[in-house]
Amino acid sequence: MPRRLLGAAVTVALLAPGLALAQTPREQELEARVAQLERVVEQLLAAQRQAGAAADETPSATMPVPPAAPARATAAVTDHPSRIQSTPILPSASPGTRFSYGGMIKFDAMATDTSDGRIADGSAGRLFYLPSAIPVGGDAVDGGDAYLDVHAQFSRFWLGTDHVTDGGDTLKAMIEVDMFGGGAILGNESSTNTYGVTVRHAWVSWNEWLAGQTWSNFMDVGALPDTVDFVGPTDGTVFVRQAQLRYTNGPWSFSLENPETTVTPHGGGAQFRTGDNSLPDATARWTAKGDWGHFSVAGLLRQFKHGDRDDTGGALSVSGRYNLGSNDDIRYALNAGPGIGRYLAFGLGSDVTADAGGDLHALDGYGGFVAWRHAFSPKLRGNLMYSRAQFDNDRAFTGFGVTEMAHSFHANLIYSPLPKLDVGAELIFGQRHLEDGREGDLTRLHTHVKYSF
Repeated sequence: MPRRLLGAAVTVALLAPGLALAQTPREQELEARVAQLERVVEQLLAAQRQAGAAADETPSATMPVPPAAPARATAAVTDHPSRIQSTPILPSASPGTRFSYGGMIKFDAMATDTSDGRIADGSAGRLFYLPSAIPVGGDAVDGGDAYLDVHAQFSRFWLGTDHVTDGGDTLKAMIEVDMFGGGAILGNESSTNTYGVTVRHAWVSWNEWLAGQTWSNFMDVGALPDTVDFVGPTDGTVFVRQAQLRYTNGPWSFSLENPETTVTPHGGGAQFRTGDNSLPDATARWTAKGDWGHFSVAGLLRQFKHGDRDDTGGALSVSGRYNLGSNDDIRYALNAGPGIGRYLAFGLGSDVTADAGGDLHALDGYGGFVAWRHAFSPKLRGNLMYSRAQFDNDRAFTGFGVTEMAHSFHANLIYSPLPKLDVGAELIFGQRHLEDGREGDLTRLHTHVKYSF
């Protein structure tokens, strides 16, 4: 507004000398008004210059920003009176911190048929393929009719931050939760189906260092197959999340992780955990990557302890993904070692067994999987998988009722009608064998709808 008035005043002023040759009363009145407008404009400009100088000398009370930033922020709020967020979303974070979030909604429905009795209602084996949950030695219920389970417990949400300091240090943090935390108050299938929140990941990293809970360094997440089931080829898969301190430098990573010992008592019986460890589990991993995929080798060293008895063990894992052109890839893992126990197949076999005197003996275990993925089109893909785990039980210590072997076959089709939306179906056949020769079968059709954001 002041600049437009000044322009009008200048124009009139330029014409004034010609008008002064013969001025009428009306022209004299106009000349007086123009002079008055010029004085008003000069006063407005002087006030504006004074306000700008004051703003330049006043620092921001919230964070270090350029001198003109407070004026721009005020103008933005004035221009958008409906805005409800006028302060930083992370007011306690370091200046310049980036905030991110995401997750997925996952709906699962599965029909299961087991040969030797039903899996207990409400247990984990009713939600995803868990080989240790396959019943063995019981009687089929209701003539072996299939039973249906429907849930959304694997839906999840994560929050993350990322900050680079003035000195070039990188700080990152993440927390992720899902709903696989067991039933809360009134959390049952007869009424509310509410479930507790479960912490999946909670970590902070500083340059090459990471501290907190996340995937074990002994686990190759990049080799996991594309499945409808929560894990898929669970039998031969290393699958562990736990608290750890990790150092990564180039292709190498090393970690000290939360220890825990699982024991099969002398003569057999239910596997139990001790919590008596005094040393952390130690891991090391080397990974090579390229356009062809990746290849990784990892080692694990562990202490086992129950009371005043202890033993040591470890394991080796070779895994990776090999791309066969743009539409196909092969994913695989081979895992073995004395004491691989709880790291393999959700603890299908124990870490150690106990002899008659209570001494501990690391249990040799082996497992692996192979999966072929093929993209039929940009929207349709499919996977074929085989997985197996086996344990060298000493029957003199364990008896005949422990698991000797489990394996499974998987085939799925996943259709993505829209970006980030998957609709899939997976057919699963699994078997669990005991040391006495008995075995139980599981056949399942697992379907899902998953939207990632």
